[in-house]
Amino acid sequence: MATGEQTSVALVSMLLNERGIAARGLTGGQAGLHTDSCFGSATIERIDPAPLRACLASGTVAVVAGFQGVTQDDEIATLGRGGSDITAVAVASALRSSACYIYTDVDGVYSADPRICPKAKRLARISHEEMLELASLGAKVLHPRSVYFAMRYQVPLVVLSTFKPDFGTWIVSEEELMEQAEVTGIASRTDEAKLTLIRVPKAASVLHKVLAAFNSTNINVDMISQAGYSDGRANISFTVLDDVSSAALKILNDLVPELGAEGAEVDRNITKVSVVGVGIRNGSAIGAKIFEVLAQNNIEVEMIGATDIKISLVVARKYGDAAVRALHQMLVK
Repeated sequence: MATGEQTSVALVSMLLNERGIAARGLTGGQAGLHTDSCFGSATIERIDPAPLRACLASGTVAVVAGFQGVTQDDEIATLGRGGSDITAVAVASALRSSACYIYTDVDGVYSADPRICPKAKRLARISHEEMLELASLGAKVLHPRSVYFAMRYQVPLVVLSTFKPDFGTWIVSEEELMEQAEVTGIASRTDEAKLTLIRVPKAASVLHKVLAAFNSTNINVDMISQAGYSDGRANISFTVLDDVSSAALKILNDLVPELGAEGAEVDRNITKVSVVGVGIRNGSAIGAKIFEVLAQNNIEVEMIGATDIKISLVVARKYGDAAVRALHQMLVK
């Protein structure tokens, strides 16, 4: 699993040396990256910067293999999705670098997916927290794990195009933003499903039993909503990743008799649209604007959830792109 990166660093180092630039290829372990033993999705536990500092002190370029480290037993462990970006941020943090530059196939972070919203704008600066939300909500520029690592260790990130590196987006701490727009970006994702327990008696124990059952099988719930009836019963809906929705539906169906519900169902034909911005925590009018826009475009909302810097909505799949475009036009200045 780790040999691809190891081959790459060897070839890049050889090429640099051939061109008169002293370079040395390092595996993750040689670069001082120590991980836990969760093979395939390991977590970096600590970084020993000594090998990298020695390399740099000698005037040698360190070409580090991403996506990997070593366990306490000196076994190679890979970091899973986003592992190369995580490695870059971890190295920048260990070396106390002024910034970590990520060269990729896009020229920065946009206020919405340009494929959905042609009027999306490239953002010059965005906070770690906003980028973490956008990455978790469907923006594919950076993996959420790498953004979280950068936020935790206060490493500024710069996203640049490999082919046109003249422009890019700086991802910095919120305190470094001179101005804070109410809304920074709109994100959407179609890889979630909505599960519903039908006409279940209202009781906290219902949610406790459902969430405990999901947790025991490592199914993470994203959003929860409840719609009540006059007879004291309610429909309780959850969103989960689509690839675990069949397993989640089986759990709900198994719980139906015990919970006294009338049944369970799944809807995979949904889109989650999210409005993100640090200004949301100070702008109480944002919610009203969102529903004004959706009403004007005849888009019905099936679920809603919010934190201090995001408002997420679940709509029917056929309205997803239209909702992104309409919200972007109204909210992103």
